[in-house]
Amino acid sequence: MLHISQTVTLSDDEIEITYIRAQGAGGQNVNKVSSAVHLRFDIHASSLPDFYKERLLALKDSRITKDGVIVIKGQQYRTQEKNRDDALARLQELIKSVGVVQKARRATKPSKSSQRKRMDGKTIRGKTKSMRGKVDF
Repeated sequence: MLHISQTVTLSDDEIEITYIRAQGAGGQNVNKVSSAVHLRFDIHASSLPDFYKERLLALKDSRITKDGVIVIKGQQYRTQEKNRDDALARLQELIKSVGVVQKARRATKPSKSSQRKRMDGKTIRGKTKSMRGKVDF
């Protein structure tokens, strides 16, 4: 059971986990033990609310396929359990990030005094730079 929020949870049968051999250096452990995790989560077939589904499908993320399947590969650790927990945590983080609603930005203008201070600073800096020229005797 993967908890996304207080009301939203995913059951274990919605998440497909397969174990594969990890890539890269690691010697005998990597060559013999299937410690890497391949996690697949189908967005369309899941029990997530429509709000989460729409936002996940709208994401421009390389882990989401055209068919709406999230694929996460975990091979950072030496053990299957740690890689499995890491992949599940990354899935949970991805789904949670979609649930956060961005605060609407309100356009503001700089105040008159801040504009004046900015221009005064530029004037002073310009005077300092103009005094760095060649000295004519």
